[in-house]
Amino acid sequence: MDTQSDQALVEQAARRAGPGARTALRALLADVAEDGGRALRLGTGLLGSADHPVPRAGCELLAEAADRHDEPVREAVTTAVLALGVEQEPDHQVQRAAVRALGAGQDARAVPVLLALAGHPDAEVRRAVAEALPPVSADDPGRALPALIRLTGDADPEVRNRATFALGFQVDADSPEVRAALWSRTADADAPTREEGIRGLARRRDPRAVPLLAELLDDEAGAHVLTFRAAAILGAPELLPHLEQYDPADPGVADALAGCDPAVRARDEAFAAALLDALHRWDPGSDAAVRAERFETGLTLALTVAGEILHWSVEGLQGRSGGAPDRAAALVLADTAGEHA
Repeated sequence: MDTQSDQALVEQAARRAGPGARTALRALLADVAEDGGRALRLGTGLLGSADHPVPRAGCELLAEAADRHDEPVREAVTTAVLALGVEQEPDHQVQRAAVRALGAGQDARAVPVLLALAGHPDAEVRRAVAEALPPVSADDPGRALPALIRLTGDADPEVRNRATFALGFQVDADSPEVRAALWSRTADADAPTREEGIRGLARRRDPRAVPLLAELLDDEAGAHVLTFRAAAILGAPELLPHLEQYDPADPGVADALAGCDPAVRARDEAFAAALLDALHRWDPGSDAAVRAERFETGLTLALTVAGEILHWSVEGLQGRSGGAPDRAAALVLADTAGEHA
């Protein structure tokens, strides 16, 4: 089908009203988005229409394309949507779709536009901004922090919830201001927002989160998988009795149990130390170190090879080697030889 036929089909679907119309449009856009070049040509062409449902569909198509394809498509999507002049767009639905497309583009050029829209009068636009800021500011999260912190205190509970999740789990930043914002949300009247505040605080290993996380674990309805993730990062032994009521085979539970068990942590640390000793015996000049990532679970082995820093999960090496540090060291050196070759 040619571009003109595509455009006419999408325009008709975008203008259609009634039950099922939006579902049908989304299915059509998903189909078109499979071809990145086709989606870019069509989506960019739709943006120029004065009929608001059409540029909205264009932004939605570009967002789909950016979600499905790699950097060249994402860069082109960002360029096209920025040219739309999102801040001056009078239709809020078009703005929401444009903000989503910018988020899918994951391009830092969108940051100033999103920051300008963070105080938008429409709550759905503000929510879309909270969703878009983490991916577009991944290389410099500090640029997004003030806006995200403000949005965690938004009057709309959906905006607060989304912004608190973004600040707590999607942004790797820690400061007194970040912790204060998350702590404020632990008393939020909106239950989902409160949970995000607790989990975000736990992810920063803040001891104030321990009793609050225990409450979430003891909920009769069960705990969210991100609650187990937060428990694993926090690593508080006090959480073990609350975790032991869950099946270790359930997603996230085994990691949480291991992260909070002092005996398991001591075993892992001893293996990591023995692994470093073995590496230095095998290769005395090796530049190897073990570190704990601040916002993640477990230990990571870092080794510099030919100017490049390579990483291994210490837990993974422990499993591959059957718990034998010398064998784990041999595996690492074999991996580096293959990488260097």
